Amino acid sequence: MKAILALLLFCFTFNSIAQNITARALLDKSISYHDPTGNWKTFKAGFKVVMTTPDSPKRTSLIRLDLRNEFFSIKATKDTVTTVYTVNKGKCYMVYNGKNIDGIAAKEKNMSCDSATLYKNYYTYLYGLPIKLKDPGTNLGDKVEKRTFKGKDYLVLKVTYDEAVGSDIWYFYFNPKTYAMEVYQFFKTDDYGKEKPESGEYILLSEEAVVNGIKMPKVRAWYYNKDDRYLGTDSLVEK
Repeated sequence: MKAILALLLFCFTFNSIAQNITARALLDKSISYHDPTGNWKTFKAGFKVVMTTPDSPKRTSLIRLDLRNEFFSIKATKDTVTTVYTVNKGKCYMVYNGKNIDGIAAKEKNMSCDSATLYKNYYTYLYGLPIKLKDPGTNLGDKVEKRTFKGKDYLVLKVTYDEAVGSDIWYFYFNPKTYAMEVYQFFKTDDYGKEKPESGEYILLSEEAVVNGIKMPKVRAWYYNKDDRYLGTDSLVEK
């Protein structure tokens, strides 16, 4: 009987929170959980990410971010190849197996400054979530949804982006008790801006590491929405 009453109480509380909390308030609560002292704006730290994918050698990336000084660097090693991309105040530098390269030499190695910018935006975005959801061009949905995903209950924010930023539709899943971000999911859109349900991926977040005062997910496991096929895992390794 006690278990049933506890379950009913949780369901009532969960529904009540979803009905009463606004999208902006939910985001603020999650940011307070992940970045309680507001460190992201001046984030300066290095961390290691190990990526594992089926039937492929692991890739180890050493990432350095200094947001105040507009600096980003990633040194990635896979098999016998080590590449370094650096973006320092908008200027790009590339290294291949210890040698500085640019122009034709970089193209021959399938490296480019566009790739450097892509890596910078990718890692800054993923490891800056949920704070990055306050960036210009990011549009929060009007309502907080309640969903059950993989057997767990969540409060969910729908996020779209201005055309100049991106066309995908994202959903962010938050723990209804702690407001920790535990899942995110994205879908592609058709020519009319409608969500394509068989597209995109979902990412399960587990464990935590504290980097520069910010609680970051330690493990990100990626899957296709269409068939739940596993794609790979990014693991943050504390230095």
